Amino acid sequence: MKKFFMIIIFHSLVKLLAQESSGEWILRKIDQNLGSENKISLAEMHISGQRGSRTIVLKSWIQGREKSFTEYLEPPREKGTKMLKITDQLWTYSPSTDRTIRISGHMLRQSVMGSDLSYEDLMEDTRLTDLYNATIIGDTLIDDRQCWELQLTAKLSDVAYATRKIWVDQERFVVLKEERFAKSGKLLKTTEVKKVDYLGKRWVATEINFKDVLKSGEGTTFIIRSIEFNAAIPDYIFSKASLRK
Repeated sequence: MKKFFMIIIFHSLVKLLAQESSGEWILRKIDQNLGSENKISLAEMHISGQRGSRTIVLKSWIQGREKSFTEYLEPPREKGTKMLKITDQLWTYSPSTDRTIRISGHMLRQSVMGSDLSYEDLMEDTRLTDLYNATIIGDTLIDDRQCWELQLTAKLSDVAYATRKIWVDQERFVVLKEERFAKSGKLLKTTEVKKVDYLGKRWVATEINFKDVLKSGEGTTFIIRSIEFNAAIPDYIFSKASLRK
């Protein structure tokens, strides 16, 4: 009898280890699909809130996982607003005040232009495998696509979301749905992919709805108009001087 229970325990441990290994493998595949040394994107952000709706058009230059530069192109009132990220530091420039401000600490969790995205959300370009451990907890259909359901647990204490649940397309390795939680277990934000395109020899979520569940409104829809992977970007783009140009 003792031997029988030992066999059951052994097989349970093997199954658990295999499951965790599979979760890590899926995260690596997601990272590989999105990974690029440099990229340039043109996108629009549709914000729907209590005060009505508006659209912001922005262009971003990203170098590796340490540097990014974003400029708002529309509407005219926001045109020329810029953001610069270098490692974990973020600066914003407003042409209306002609001031550069460093965003840090709790300010990183503030809404960007009244959207459902925080500065932390926009800054995140780190590999999921660097931030989270992953375990497969289910298997389901989303929009007729077979998906794995993964539970992500933060490896570090200072990440924006302590845990996440993601639903990953088993064929394209694109996250189609996500729930982001605080350390307390409280649901903070959800994302839902509305459109996926094949760009630059990889599958890319090109239309995503972000919803801050603590806010009213229909959420913020982020649409990628174009994206260039492995783009040539001059180093001067990622400087504080570029904010005022």
